[in-house]
Amino acid sequence: MLLSLASAGVLAAGGKVNQVNMSPGATEIGQSIFDLHMLIFWICVIIGALVFGVMFYSIYYHRKSRGVTPSTFHESTKVEIAWTVVPFLILIGMAVPATSTLLEIYDFDDAEMDIMVTGFQWRWKYEYLNEEGENVVFFSSLRTPQSEIRNAEAKGEHYLLEVDEPMVIPVDTKVRFLVTANDVIHSWWVPELAVKKDAIPGFINETWTRVSTEGIYRGQCAELCGKDHGFMPIVVNVVSKEDYAEWLDEKQAQAAQVSELMAQTFTLDELMERGETVYDRNCLACHGANGEGGVGTPIAGSPIATGDIDAHLEIGINGVPGTAMQAFGSQINNVEMAAVITYQRNAFGNNMGDMVQPIDVYNHKQGQGEN
Repeated sequence: MLLSLASAGVLAAGGKVNQVNMSPGATEIGQSIFDLHMLIFWICVIIGALVFGVMFYSIYYHRKSRGVTPSTFHESTKVEIAWTVVPFLILIGMAVPATSTLLEIYDFDDAEMDIMVTGFQWRWKYEYLNEEGENVVFFSSLRTPQSEIRNAEAKGEHYLLEVDEPMVIPVDTKVRFLVTANDVIHSWWVPELAVKKDAIPGFINETWTRVSTEGIYRGQCAELCGKDHGFMPIVVNVVSKEDYAEWLDEKQAQAAQVSELMAQTFTLDELMERGETVYDRNCLACHGANGEGGVGTPIAGSPIATGDIDAHLEIGINGVPGTAMQAFGSQINNVEMAAVITYQRNAFGNNMGDMVQPIDVYNHKQGQGEN
């Protein structure tokens, strides 16, 4: 498992498993970082070759077996000035390009679009900030099947580096990322895009990228954030501006559809069908395929799933602090929350006959639930 995770990390960095040097990536800033890296590397190589060359020369040609008599002297003003001035000039020569690259990395001005990146245990939330319309919001979760993770099937090409909803950005566009977290410290890292920024609860950090080549770029959380730290990959799909506009229109249409669904009243069958899909995606791993429990408590016969609806909604929306039960109120929309609560109350032999509508979820969030 550790070897697989290490290999996934190398592949996420855009290199081959046996690659030694870093990759320049697909951005101008990435190329600048790579060029700076190579400049400093060759400066170090030259200094090392000169120092060790003089040292080995001195050891060989001034050895005792050749009858060389050691010189005796105390100090040399010229030598002391030289070994002070030369390193100073070398450091200046390294500092100038390093400072220039650093200023470029932290130049967030003139961004053409902003995306809020929020880390959750253990998935990413992306919110496209749109001043002229509704924001597009969705979660990006690991898509690698459990059968591969548990070695029941052969691991795929992008093992632990594939998601259900990739981030999509247009090519040749300066994109600013506003990075934060909902629970613990995460780190949003996409090496080929020259982006690595800590996601800290209560703080918003900035970073940016401008990708010049269309393609799919993969990364991972680079901060040890909990037991599933290795299972929250990042996939960024860089497309043409025309394809991006089409994708954005589709996402905004989906958001409008959810808004319309909020005003509807669903039948029990409709809620159960939608709720099963939400349960399989978000609840099954902890509560079991048949509600038998596992990491989480059983749903079948649960006093929560067969008890007060408001108490059930409270746990679904706000989670249980200090346990593995996350707060899903900000991770799934009101329609999905209503469906999955209804499903839990009527599946696995619970058969409560209860229905929760999207408006009930909305009212509960506003503090209007029944007591």
